[in-house]
Amino acid sequence: MRQNPSFAMTDVGELRRVIEQNPWMTLVSDTPDGLVASHYAVLLDEDRDDLTIVGHVGKPDDAVHGLGERELLVVVQGPHGYISPGWYPAGPNVPTWNFVSVHLSGIPEILGPEENLRVLERLVAHFEATLPGPRLLWEPPNDPGYVRRLEQGTVGYRLTPTKVVAKRKLSQNRPGETVDTIIAELEAGSSPYADPRLPAEMRRARDAMRRAGDAR
Repeated sequence: MRQNPSFAMTDVGELRRVIEQNPWMTLVSDTPDGLVASHYAVLLDEDRDDLTIVGHVGKPDDAVHGLGERELLVVVQGPHGYISPGWYPAGPNVPTWNFVSVHLSGIPEILGPEENLRVLERLVAHFEATLPGPRLLWEPPNDPGYVRRLEQGTVGYRLTPTKVVAKRKLSQNRPGETVDTIIAELEAGSSPYADPRLPAEMRRARDAMRRAGDAR
């Protein structure tokens, strides 16, 4: 991902927020057979306060990726959406796409069976928590044998990234009035190609720039 200093995200708290709110991620490896990509849910490591993540892959994806043997790129895709040139002041303009994305790279640590089970249990609990009748991993009709077989079909990992590239491209290079107009258009549903969370991300970026300007 090409970086632009104006769009760079470096605050660990903000990066953790984006990771936490966008758990469906893309895992990419450069293998002897070429590039390989898979898609899995990933969570922040609850025992760490950095950008360490935990997750799992189903077998044989561990072998396909060479998991634990080579660098893994994890792509976190935050809110994004199409921005029409019609939302800019009169004059020549081109459309663009606003987005938030975080790339985490490193060689993952492979988890043992018991720790992998804890990660699987936490993943299920995390996503079931907001449902009216949550079904947790160890609850009937799942029995211990069934849960153990599930674990044996997966490989858990922990990734403490050695490289982080994060970008928040949210019209920060535009005048404040234009940013406000884009936010209003997005909130009005003017773009069918935008995540409804995008205007809130634009507000966060705009407000952060204003605070930085006030501090100078």
